[in-house]
Amino acid sequence: MARVLVTEKIADIGVAKLRHAGHEVQVRTGMSPEELLEAVPGVHGLVIRSATQVTAEVFEAGSDLVIVGRAGVGLDNVDVDAATDHGVLVVNDTLSNITSAAEHTMAMILAQARNIPQAHTALVDGRWERSRWEGIELSDKTLGIIGLGRIGRLVAERALAFAMRVIASDPYVSEDVALRSVMSLVSVEELVAESDFITIHVARTPETVGLIDSEMLKLAKPNLRIVNVSRGGIVDEADLADAVASGRIAGAALDVFDGEPITESPLFELDSVVVTPHLGASTEEAQSKAGEAIAEQVLLALAGEFVPAAVNVAAKNVPDALRPYLPLAEQLGGLFGSLCDRLPKVLEVELVGGIGKSDSTVAVMAVVKGLLSAVSDMQVSYVNALAMAGERGMEVRAVSTPDSKEHLNLLSVRGDGHSLGGSISGTRRAPVLLAANGHSLHMPPAEHMILLSNDDRPGMIGEVGTLLGNAGINILDMSVGRSPAGEGASMVIAISQPMPREVADALAAIDGVQAARSMGLTRVRD
Repeated sequence: MARVLVTEKIADIGVAKLRHAGHEVQVRTGMSPEELLEAVPGVHGLVIRSATQVTAEVFEAGSDLVIVGRAGVGLDNVDVDAATDHGVLVVNDTLSNITSAAEHTMAMILAQARNIPQAHTALVDGRWERSRWEGIELSDKTLGIIGLGRIGRLVAERALAFAMRVIASDPYVSEDVALRSVMSLVSVEELVAESDFITIHVARTPETVGLIDSEMLKLAKPNLRIVNVSRGGIVDEADLADAVASGRIAGAALDVFDGEPITESPLFELDSVVVTPHLGASTEEAQSKAGEAIAEQVLLALAGEFVPAAVNVAAKNVPDALRPYLPLAEQLGGLFGSLCDRLPKVLEVELVGGIGKSDSTVAVMAVVKGLLSAVSDMQVSYVNALAMAGERGMEVRAVSTPDSKEHLNLLSVRGDGHSLGGSISGTRRAPVLLAANGHSLHMPPAEHMILLSNDDRPGMIGEVGTLLGNAGINILDMSVGRSPAGEGASMVIAISQPMPREVADALAAIDGVQAARSMGLTRVRD
């Protein structure tokens, strides 16, 4: 059972999913930074939204943290570099709110075009101001979209339904892709100069902060209206207020601000500005999907599995053919770690057969994660496994051999004179060991195992079994293999408990046994 701390309101379904999995979930909203530092020690999973600041100090205090899950898109409030340094996965939810954000963008465009909030306020205050709040049509107007990601493309689809002319600026999207959604791909400067409406859908980065400032606004037509349902700070709010107040542009609609929460701003005093308190993702559907999605990612991390949504893991996608092999890869790494006396200078991870056609990055990470977890007391994750290997002077090499006549699929690990190989078997796709130190075998990995190298002669199995029985150690499974070159044999034995040092010494002393090593999925340190 792991401990999960939820610091902001998420959908009940997300909390229920975490609790149903058997984890202890504590919901504490409204904590101060000092209270968070006091609460995070001993916590394995931290679930947040946009208000909680997860700083380097939080990661220092939360030495047991495995994952930080942001139930939303942006990660401005998470120190991702510090998370990576501490081996903590960081995930966000980039899909659950895209429809809600796109619809809110259209609502803000329409509210700005037709002065809906202003007219509503006047009427409920007792003023019938029909002529004052005359609006404009969207039809035939140019909408400029800055950032043509998922939300930007959804906005483009909806704007086209209003018969708008849609252009976009996004240096990370090819023109071929862009032209499927918009009429042309232009520079930001061209977009500002041509647009009647601008809507923003980019992440907050050093390059995008202050992107729309006084200099950029000098390029605009006087009837320009700017809509931001993305991230605060991308539009310089002081410069925007000056531009609207002076009549340089016609108006703006903002859902996000540089400092949140915010209740005072020069923008709030302008009749031609529409504002909402960060409601882009605030729909029942988006919150439900976000809570459930982030809970699923947290559960994967707490189970030690690969988390595909992690933003600080080098590999983002797991090929379908390779996904069932990740548990095997981590088990092989762990077994290899318990087999070795020290880290090898060079570790080779080879994917043979069909799986050799896939990108091996994630499988290599899994092997190294298993290996270092077996030999280190530090927290090892997909985030820091390869970096930790480099810090310890171990070179990791990936080898792919897709054309193999001997194996349909085989994952092998080699280094410092030792080797292990395995695959998955049966309809349950269960891991199975197929080779150890050059000897063939067929046996599932087990918590506690013995690897013997011995002469290939009658009586060896009996002597080993008798010795283990006299020591009170039960044999759960056994596989006997021969060297392909005919140089002796091997035994891999699954046993009921860790093998004491004196039993290992007694096994090695049997006439005909060259070596007896303890290995297993659970490392027992002396």
